[in-house]
Amino acid sequence: MASLLIKNGEIVTADRHFKGDVYCEDGIIAAIGADLQQVADQTIDAAGQLVLPGGIDAHTHMELPFMGGVSSDDFFTGTRAGLAGGTTTIVDFIVPNKGQSLIEAYELWKAKAAKACADYGFHMCLTWYSDQVKEEMHAVWREHGISSFKIFLAYTGAIGIDDDEVIKVLEAAGEIDALISVHAEHGLAVQALQNKLVGEGKTAPKYHAQSRPSWLEGEATHRAITLAKLTQQPLYIVHMTAKEALDALYRARAEGQVVYGETCPQYLLLDDSVYEKPDFEGAAYVMSPPIRPRAGGHQDYLWSGLANGQIQVVATDHCPFTMEQKRAGEENFMKIPNGAAGIENRMALIYTYGVATGRITLERFVDACCTQPAKLFRMYPQKGTIAVGSDADIVLYDPNQRGVISAETHHHRVDRSIFEGFEIKGAVTHTIARGVVRFAHGTLNVEEGSGRYIPRP
Repeated sequence: MASLLIKNGEIVTADRHFKGDVYCEDGIIAAIGADLQQVADQTIDAAGQLVLPGGIDAHTHMELPFMGGVSSDDFFTGTRAGLAGGTTTIVDFIVPNKGQSLIEAYELWKAKAAKACADYGFHMCLTWYSDQVKEEMHAVWREHGISSFKIFLAYTGAIGIDDDEVIKVLEAAGEIDALISVHAEHGLAVQALQNKLVGEGKTAPKYHAQSRPSWLEGEATHRAITLAKLTQQPLYIVHMTAKEALDALYRARAEGQVVYGETCPQYLLLDDSVYEKPDFEGAAYVMSPPIRPRAGGHQDYLWSGLANGQIQVVATDHCPFTMEQKRAGEENFMKIPNGAAGIENRMALIYTYGVATGRITLERFVDACCTQPAKLFRMYPQKGTIAVGSDADIVLYDPNQRGVISAETHHHRVDRSIFEGFEIKGAVTHTIARGVVRFAHGTLNVEEGSGRYIPRP
C-alpha cells in the first residue's frame, strides 16, 4: 500500500485551522496529529504552507456540444488543468438533447469521462419532461447515484423548459430526495431583446450583455424560488451574478425556504467593460449570464453574500471555446459560443481576492470551494474535508509565492484567459488526489483515465 506523510503544515478545514501532520495510506487519510511518526513511502515538508482539502468544482462542462461546437477542454485536459490549480473532483453536467433518453445521455457522457484524470460525478440536465423522464430520473438515481438535476429557464425552444414542466420536475425530484439546480434567466424576454438589438444592427459582443440584463436574472430567480415553494422542495441557484437575484435568495431564506446559491470567480472579479475590448476580444467573455456592470454594485454584493454564507459555493461554469470557435459570431453576437475557462484559477483567485484582502476567512474559503459542494452534492465526508477516513485529496498552498495568470502558461486547452494579467498571491505547490501527488512545483504527473466516477446516492 502506498503511503504519504505531510509534515508541519497549517491544516485548514471549514471550521478550524491548526498546525499538524497528515498521514495517508492507500488513498485514504489514516491519521492527523502533531508530530506523527509513521514511516511513509513519501514525505513532504509543508512548513509555511496551508494544507487544504482538495477543491471540488461542482459546475463544469467538459466536451460539451453547444451552439454548433464542442467546448475545447475534454475530460482529460479539463481535469488536468483542475489538478494544476488544486481541484481534485468535478461534477459535470450531462445535457441530453430535447427528447433524448436520460439513460442514453448518461452512457454518452460516461464514455467521454473515461479520459478523466481526476475524480468526477454527474448532474443530469432535464431539457424536457414526460413520464419517461420521470422514470429515468428514478433510474439514474437508483443505478448510477445521480442525485442532482438541472433545469434551464433560459434557452427557450432549445434546452429550456416551461413553468409547468418545472413544477413537475420539482415534484418528481421530491420523490427521490434529489436536489434541483436552476439556470435562472427569463428565456423569452432574452430572446425578445436579442432580436431587437440584432434588428437594430447591434451585433458586437457587448450587446450579448445588454440582451441579458440583471433584472431578468432577478425575475427568473424569484420565479424559480416561488415554484420551489409551491412544491416544498429545496433549490440550488447556479452561477449567480446579480444583486436582484441575490435579493430573491435572501428573501426566501429569511422566510424559511431551503435555497442555496452558487457564484463564480468571473462574476466576483470582472465587470462588463471587458466586452469593450477591441478586435473582437470581448467575445472571450461571452457567457450566460453575462458579466455585470460595476456601477450596479453586483460584485460587492456577491462578495458580501459569500462572506456571510448566503452564497454557499464558488464554482466555475468551466466551458471554454477557442477564439476561432468564438468567431462564429463575428457578424452576430447571438452566434458566439457561450463559455470560458476557469477551473485552474478558481482556488488561487478566491484566496487572493477573498482571503488575502480580508473579504472572507480561510475557513469560508475552504467551505465554499471544498466542503459545501461536497455536502450539497453528497460526497461528504468522503471528500471536501481533511479527516480520518476521507479520501486523501489534499492541496498544499504556499501563501508567500506570487504569480500572474496568463493563457501562455495555463493548462486549459484554450487560447484566451478571461483572467489574463491577474496577479495571484500564493500558489498551489502540490495537488494530491487519492494519496498520489499529481502536481508538484509546476509539474503534472497525470494518467489519462485515472479518475474515478463518484456516485452520489
